[in-house]
Amino acid sequence: MRFRHPDGSTVHLAYCTNVHPAETLDGVLAQLRDHCEPVRRRLGRDRLGIGLWLAKDAAHALVTDPAALRGLRCELERRGLEVVTLNGFPYQGFGTGEVKYRVYKPDWADPERLEHTTALARVLAGLLPDDVPDGSISTLPLAWRTAYDEQRAQTARTALRTLAERLDALRELTGRSIRVALEPEPGCVVETTRDAIAPLTAIAHDRVGICVDTCHLATSFEDPGTALDDLARAGVPVVKSQLSAALHAEQPHLPEVREALAGFAEPRFLHQTRTATAAGLRGTDDLDEALGGDTLPDAAPWRAHFHVPLHAAPTAPLTSTLPVLKSVLSRLVGGPRPLTHHLEVETYTWQALPPALRPRGRSQLADGIAAELTLARDLLTDLGLKELP
Repeated sequence: MRFRHPDGSTVHLAYCTNVHPAETLDGVLAQLRDHCEPVRRRLGRDRLGIGLWLAKDAAHALVTDPAALRGLRCELERRGLEVVTLNGFPYQGFGTGEVKYRVYKPDWADPERLEHTTALARVLAGLLPDDVPDGSISTLPLAWRTAYDEQRAQTARTALRTLAERLDALRELTGRSIRVALEPEPGCVVETTRDAIAPLTAIAHDRVGICVDTCHLATSFEDPGTALDDLARAGVPVVKSQLSAALHAEQPHLPEVREALAGFAEPRFLHQTRTATAAGLRGTDDLDEALGGDTLPDAAPWRAHFHVPLHAAPTAPLTSTLPVLKSVLSRLVGGPRPLTHHLEVETYTWQALPPALRPRGRSQLADGIAAELTLARDLLTDLGLKELP
């Protein structure tokens, strides 16, 4: 979906396909048919943006076979879909029964992360619509925080500088400008937007910036205005933003609140949980750990890294952090010029929701994704952007 900002530039809105992950190119083609095109049809649009997730094997097939890349581009056009952004965070296995800590491997100290992201950039340059010169790729925030020493930090910085040089060369070769965005996430080396400033200014290249995920920002209790002001002062570009909402519990000490939270503790993904105390941010790596004892103080609200559908907040006594998303979006695109032109709805946890809230089959999932995009569209038009055909 495209929108005209009052300054005349185009803002792109997509939804991320990691909600129906596929490991192979055939799987990607099937998800375009079975999921993405039905969402477009529900929205009554001739064109829909998708934030494509390409696992290792699918990316390799595309970057080594020009005919396969041309075939994917033709299939996107045939189904009324377009790609201006990729989700390069998960490497493989995002559809397995237990993802948890594996999603952070390989990290930026591993050469395979550089090679995979380079492949994604080459693929994206071949998929961009003819009238769109710029693409974006979100990636993990360096590494999970444990076993990350100065030597690995230096290796990661070197890898990102090498990537930036490769992206420069790609621009010269193809005329397409691809940028990569570190996506702060609780528990990682770069947990918050503030944590991103030092490594990104050390890399000091405009092809490497930040992806502001509104669920992650809210989980860490960051103030949107302060976060974005700090990035602007440091000269860190917001390459893209993922529009998502976290799980919020206002009174986690109450038994009924803990019971409701327990319904969201599940075995597939990590749901890092945080609370803001007078001594600073406190947290656990997963929701069941927070619920399992007195590890996490419960005198103040908790937030959990669980991407809940934007249009359907959990029932009381839980809520979502949709107000944080709205505040971030207002700052990103509500001003005289957009701070980013790439927005991506990223609710990948539909099948991890409590059973009563899960979609039953493809049709209900498509309905839910379309409803999320409709909400995001309405937020953008309320900010003065004009929806384009």
